[in-house]
Amino acid sequence: MVMVAAAIPGVLPSTAWAQWPRYPTAGVPKTPAGTPDLAAPAPKTADGKPDLSGIWENFRGDGGPLGSFSGAGASTGLGPPGPVVSQFWNIATGLKEPLPFQAWAAELRKQRVSQNNKDNPDAHCLPLGLMQLHTHPEPRKIIQTPGVIVILYEANGGIRQIFTDGRPSPRNNPQPWWYGYSTGKWDGDTLVVETTGFRNDGWLDVEGSPLTEAGKMIERFRRVNYGNLEIEITVDDPKAYTKPWTVKVTQRIMLDTDLIEFVCQENEKDTPHLVAK
Repeated sequence: MVMVAAAIPGVLPSTAWAQWPRYPTAGVPKTPAGTPDLAAPAPKTADGKPDLSGIWENFRGDGGPLGSFSGAGASTGLGPPGPVVSQFWNIATGLKEPLPFQAWAAELRKQRVSQNNKDNPDAHCLPLGLMQLHTHPEPRKIIQTPGVIVILYEANGGIRQIFTDGRPSPRNNPQPWWYGYSTGKWDGDTLVVETTGFRNDGWLDVEGSPLTEAGKMIERFRRVNYGNLEIEITVDDPKAYTKPWTVKVTQRIMLDTDLIEFVCQENEKDTPHLVAK
């Protein structure tokens, strides 16, 4: 694990990210003491929908492992920060039972782990899987417009589009994509996103839980208050798993900062040195 952690960029404390000149975030609600009120109501767009826009980082209010959350800090955003290296090795942390692998998928994950996870896309400057991005320690920026939501991931400079203009998911045997094809619709104050059309060699987490072209991912984004974004993710991949499974993660707002440029491939020299244990 140590070697892969060194090879995967961005496994750094949050203070290392804030290299953009500090500039105050507009419209931040304040407490009577003048500090940011992270427990204030979530902002709304002109059409009355919750506004998911902002810079977000992984967070678990009670300081426990990512993958599920509880405790007072989770609802207020006032608890200690959560993202550390060990917490995004396995996105199943919050599940009460192991992932329901098909036999071949369990064997593939075992093989990937035995090889020190050297083929993880993150270690090769390739796009990360969506679940790995949800639990990655580097921040992401959500830009919400009426017809499309764009997520800019600092990790490996990723860009994802979620279309909310009413279009259906493509059914014409689309070319597989790293991030798949995402369409979203509102269910009350929750954005429900369906993503299909993945590649057949996906990594859901650093240890290689697989995702295949048969997979579908349903994400439910809910901005519970100004400072916290809750995302419930269901993975339904009958080729790799015996049943669908669900995990929940939480993101916390980052204020007075912005993403930095992340170019992984420039002068990249790690790949030849990635070897199995």
